[in-house]
Amino acid sequence: MPVLVVTGTNTEVGKTVVTAAVAATALAGGRSVAVLKAAQTGVGPDEPGDAAEVARLAGAVTTDELARYPEPLAPATAARRGRAPVHPHEIAERAAKLATEHDLVLVEGAGGLLVRFDAAGGTLADAAGLLRAPVLVVASAGLGTLNATELTVRELRGRGLDPAGVVIGSWPERPGLADRCNLLDLPDVTGAPLLGAVPEGAGRLDPPAFRAAAPHWLAPRLEGVWDAEAFHTREAPARAR
Repeated sequence: MPVLVVTGTNTEVGKTVVTAAVAATALAGGRSVAVLKAAQTGVGPDEPGDAAEVARLAGAVTTDELARYPEPLAPATAARRGRAPVHPHEIAERAAKLATEHDLVLVEGAGGLLVRFDAAGGTLADAAGLLRAPVLVVASAGLGTLNATELTVRELRGRGLDPAGVVIGSWPERPGLADRCNLLDLPDVTGAPLLGAVPEGAGRLDPPAFRAAAPHWLAPRLEGVWDAEAFHTREAPARAR
């Protein structure tokens, strides 16, 4: 997959750390990687954004950012306050150009799949459609994730897009019953494979430790060595009989 779009079911679900883990794993496999942040919000002009955080954690990736809005708002809302919007065709064109120069391009969205980028209602889903790229869904572990994740995957399929799978963006050190049940239920309700679980606090690891561990959080489809069956056996509760 030369381009992989990364979306979340909401904000603060671990999308950037998952993007960094995918990038680190690809780099460990000898691939060249670019990370495109479609629109960065809530970060000042001289502050490091999500793409810079991916590079800090993952290593030698090419970073790019199409638009930056200092206010923590949806991109279209922020653009209405006096800045130029970013449009889906611009995201697709930049990602396609990066794909001519790299083995893998990771396009990280802002918030969820249908967060609007411009006044016309353009979204990350529209950019993925233009790219004909698979979309990786980053979900939370706990209560409420089933509905949000199923809705996201349904929207992808309704648009004829490929949901590459689901990664849990922050797996708790001490998971509760809802977290553990969701390991079994997420693939059931979405029809998409669970492709990994990144441990809570992974983004606070030193970069060398992060890079060494990242392949163990992701399934082989993402070039990692995470074993879903072994993880389920260890973490998921037994089904009632």
